[in-house]
Amino acid sequence: MQTEAIYQKRMPPKHPDWLESVTVTFPSGRTAQSLRVTEVAAIAYCANLGTIDFHPWQVRAADVEHPDELRIDLDPQPGLEFDAARRAAFLTRDVLGELGMEGFVKTSGNRGAHIAVRIEPRWDFIQVRHAGIALARAVEARDPSLVTTAWWKEERGDRVFIDYNQNARDRTVASAYSIRAKPHAPVSTPLTWDELADADPRDFDIRTVPARFAKLGDVHAAIDDRAYSIEPLLDLYAGDERGDLPYPPNYPKMPGEPKRVQPSKARSDT
Repeated sequence: MQTEAIYQKRMPPKHPDWLESVTVTFPSGRTAQSLRVTEVAAIAYCANLGTIDFHPWQVRAADVEHPDELRIDLDPQPGLEFDAARRAAFLTRDVLGELGMEGFVKTSGNRGAHIAVRIEPRWDFIQVRHAGIALARAVEARDPSLVTTAWWKEERGDRVFIDYNQNARDRTVASAYSIRAKPHAPVSTPLTWDELADADPRDFDIRTVPARFAKLGDVHAAIDDRAYSIEPLLDLYAGDERGDLPYPPNYPKMPGEPKRVQPSKARSDT
């Protein structure tokens, strides 16, 4: 019998002693023990509990308050296919290149794409999110007919939404090589930029990715070779008079955040 999926963010109270965990703090201020996948057996343990997707935080256990990854989530709106995400990804690569940064692209396991940039763990979640907003706006400026940063769905139109909030505390994306809970078991698959040019995400699933990995290895192995400063992006954010953008609805009201109400329902201040 098929039921609604659940998302487990806490270690079960009863679990093997050999499993490793780390304390994380949610936006509400509450804390929890989060699983650290440090060996294959930990993945087997999760699979035994029915886990399909793995959605890790963008931090390392040694410092859970300072992300070491800037995440760009390219989400084509309904009616668009992967090619829109592909074009947005190449635009993003161009902007990153001009900033002296390298991004690593993968399929999302659906119609979208993810780009990860390894960053120095010197900035908190708010600052990294601001860097994500600055980058998203810079990409949007290149082709506003293709890309949008509009948080409210009614404003996005037929464009690719760059979900800047994936850089906020406790927001997660599917990990590299994670299977997605869909009928044909697609896999969120790391690609080279050359491969992205004609990639079809439907080609990467539980049947094909193991052989691909055996042949090519991890095409993102170099992601840890260099960690970048986000100061250029923070400078862009500081110089942008538009300021902040809305947070997800489960977050407390944040300093400097605009009204958290969709435009069609907002009351005039005049």
